[in-house]
Amino acid sequence: MRVKLEMQINFRYWFVSFIAIGALLIGGCTTPQATSSQAPATSAANEATAVVTTQASNPQIANLPRLEGKATVVMTVKGKKTPITIEVDGTDAPITAGNFVDLVQQGVYNGLAFHRVIREPQPFVVQGGDPLGKDPNYPVGELGIGSFVDATGQPRYIPLEIKPQGAESPVYSKTLKMAGVSAPPVLQHKRGALAMARSQFPDSASAQFYFALADLPFLDGDYAVFGNVTQGMDVIDTIQQGDRIESAKVTSGAENLKKS
Repeated sequence: MRVKLEMQINFRYWFVSFIAIGALLIGGCTTPQATSSQAPATSAANEATAVVTTQASNPQIANLPRLEGKATVVMTVKGKKTPITIEVDGTDAPITAGNFVDLVQQGVYNGLAFHRVIREPQPFVVQGGDPLGKDPNYPVGELGIGSFVDATGQPRYIPLEIKPQGAESPVYSKTLKMAGVSAPPVLQHKRGALAMARSQFPDSASAQFYFALADLPFLDGDYAVFGNVTQGMDVIDTIQQGDRIESAKVTSGAENLKKS
């Protein structure tokens, strides 16, 4: 009887995890054809022979903002009395963190909606940051496909960036499994983690982000965590679909943002 119960629990956890990841994938940004064709289709056999893309060898990274160190972002949600304080980690995720801080400084997130909130059957994520939400008439339920468009009129995408424990630099454009790396990431999906949403293609993140409502170890190594909530998780726990970001501001560490 005990074995049967354990099998039922394990199956339920697997099923819920599968559904949750599927929801996150659907919520990722639209992926450009050029990026999808660059996505590697094979992985190395083991860590000793893994070929990882470094920041220096990836031309896609050269012109992207980067955060050299840490920064603090304070986000206020309309209708909430207290703000959310976020520590953004450019030490272990310089490109992902730099992209976020740059978008905050440009005011991209001001007025955007949280379009996906998943708490059942178990706490998962609160997701927002779709630039299409600037239009108040755009249906919130249809958000989740937008990307940040820069001054050139082109969408800006960033590569998947995950730093394994013990590594000197992050792995780019590959999940850790694709890169043949078995070590866990430095930045993990603990409750309060801040990470980038993307489609099934590794290099498809742009502006959409999510807060982890619980420890989500099944996402580690597949999605890029780049910060964590230091104050205000009680606020995030009350966010509903359609709630909007009133403002997001960099309150410290702005000098760590570097642009080419």
